[in-house]
Amino acid sequence: HIEQNTGKYCKRTSFCIAFPTSVSVNNCVCHFSPLKSDPDYILKDGDLVKIDLGVHVDGFISNVAHSFIVGATKVLTGRKADVIMAAHLCAEAALRLVKPGNQNSQVTEAWNNIAKSFKCTAIEGMLSHQLKQHIIDGEKTIIQNPTDQQRKDHEKAEFEVHEVYAVDVLISTGEGKARDGGQRTTIYKRDPSKQYGLKMKTSRMFFSEVERRFDAMPFNLRAFEDEAKARLGVVECAKHELLQPFSVLNEKEGEFVAQFKFTVLLMANGPHRITCGPFEPELYRSEHEVQDAELRTLLQSSASRKTQKKKKKKASKNVETATGQPTEQSKEAAE
Repeated sequence: HIEQNTGKYCKRTSFCIAFPTSVSVNNCVCHFSPLKSDPDYILKDGDLVKIDLGVHVDGFISNVAHSFIVGATKVLTGRKADVIMAAHLCAEAALRLVKPGNQNSQVTEAWNNIAKSFKCTAIEGMLSHQLKQHIIDGEKTIIQNPTDQQRKDHEKAEFEVHEVYAVDVLISTGEGKARDGGQRTTIYKRDPSKQYGLKMKTSRMFFSEVERRFDAMPFNLRAFEDEAKARLGVVECAKHELLQPFSVLNEKEGEFVAQFKFTVLLMANGPHRITCGPFEPELYRSEHEVQDAELRTLLQSSASRKTQKKKKKKASKNVETATGQPTEQSKEAAE
């Protein structure tokens, strides 16, 4: 469906998938995107589902992910509400912090603080990447909940005007440690820095199709007409690191993981979020709330871009904040 509806906008590629659709349920953190031959997984009422995908037009990438509860018909409480609200507010804080002049470390600390307020944990070591044309994993990153070694190794960076980021928030009710769950890896990405002379004909044919159709964008083995040959060809390519795997990661059984991802353009007059999944905060009621005063003020502020000053007019609409409340500025204007 995505290929059919985006293909007409592409200039040089036959279709425009920038990240294959993955549907990760409950404690599954990310990258669950089964093949046609895999058994069906039947969603149940109460499942916490994360849908993650990306598209591109001529190499310019746009990613998005959101979380929801299957079959929810009334206000949700408990740990699922806690983790969803924590992830939502982390995303909203990032929208206000990922702006020119700020540091990536500011976002990391905000995420940790918000998650702790809801007795949750950001998934350890996960990265949000700068986006460039044909590059989904740019050099500037924002790290979640780093270990001491990761914090030491992670490169500090300042956000600059006209940069683009895929801000990816993953929050858990558990310890925040993502592990390989043993499921089949189906999503891969070409590593342009690696070269190797493949020995098997099937591998060479498979790799040639990868380069022709996907370049350096992530893809799913499901996209190949002959799935059996694709599953065979990918083995040698991955073994010699021509392809990078996106492993299916899991938290401990019984825990819940929520995800929100959006693409943001850093404009001179403020951040411009160009993708956003549907979310209704009034459907989730947590007994917890953000404790840090500075973060509460941040979340109450408007994320709208500044506009040039014009003659004063009566305010027609209130500007809502991350918490669903009008800003003080909009209240004053209305009065």
